Amino acid sequence: MMFSMSKRQPFNLDAYLGDIETRPCFICGLVGGDPAFFHHRIFEDEETIIFLSKYPTLPGYCIVSPRKHREDLAGDLSTEEYLRLQRHVHHLSRALKNTFEAERIYVLSLGSRQANSHLHFHVVPLPSGLPLEEQQYHALMVEHGVLKIPADEMARLAEQIAKAFLQERGVF
Repeated sequence: MMFSMSKRQPFNLDAYLGDIETRPCFICGLVGGDPAFFHHRIFEDEETIIFLSKYPTLPGYCIVSPRKHREDLAGDLSTEEYLRLQRHVHHLSRALKNTFEAERIYVLSLGSRQANSHLHFHVVPLPSGLPLEEQQYHALMVEHGVLKIPADEMARLAEQIAKAFLQERGVF
């Protein structure tokens, strides 16, 4: 799947920062079913939720998070919980690599106590052929714009990724 950074639309970072500083935890809202925090879901079980980013900078940009509100990777998860979460990250990485014929998979844990404090991992497929100057942090930064993917296309992507994810887990 070829992709050009020119498809990105401007992103109002100031408005976003103001919003995330004042609203409740979006992951807890999503887990709780609050429609204000809707994201296209890929997978969930009793411990983990995986969903598409609402502000993707690349197609297939996913978030993997514990369902329970945890903030500190080193202090809030046992080794066993961390390894179970990372197993999902690994299976998702394989699914994204195959689905998008990605050159590489980026995995980052971002957030802060001031905003988006719920522990989560960004798992993002890097399209093959993207010029070096548009890779790495540049490819992930909303300051360079976000993709405006229609809801029906996001739903299709979520379904496609979910199927590949379940295949990686050996469910199909």
